[in-house]
Amino acid sequence: MSIYRFRRPNIEDLDLLNGWLQKPHMSEWWDVESVYTADKLDQPHVVIRVVEARGFPFALMQDYDVHAQEGHHFAHLPPGSRGLDQFIGEPAMLGLSHGPAFIAQRMAELFADGAPVLAVDPHPDNTRAIAAYRKVGFGVTGDPLMTEWGMILPMEAAR
Repeated sequence: MSIYRFRRPNIEDLDLLNGWLQKPHMSEWWDVESVYTADKLDQPHVVIRVVEARGFPFALMQDYDVHAQEGHHFAHLPPGSRGLDQFIGEPAMLGLSHGPAFIAQRMAELFADGAPVLAVDPHPDNTRAIAAYRKVGFGVTGDPLMTEWGMILPMEAAR
């Protein structure tokens, strides 16, 4: 049994999520100017989860329908495929291999639920994220690409 639990955030979590966005380590790779609101927590094509380790909330992970937005860079993937985004908000939890561990656990859940392919899109210079994704089975599937969310390196993992 894993130590990670993925739970849906609620209104009481907004301060926690937005506080994480203000942490100094977040600004390098995440859009820290975006703010989590009640509306963002309840999007029809995005499943947001607070990641807890032994009851301690420390990260956010979301998966989304890659076909929900016209022209998305992963729209070529088969129906049921999901895109993933995540971050560790608590600085004390960085560098302890939690990222690959909770990503792998969530991947297993999504594959068990029928997702044929999972995709991630780290910035091409984010070598730590790329290494973590490779560790859990993602492979680079194309050249770096400029998208409306910035530069990405497309990576995919199949069931």
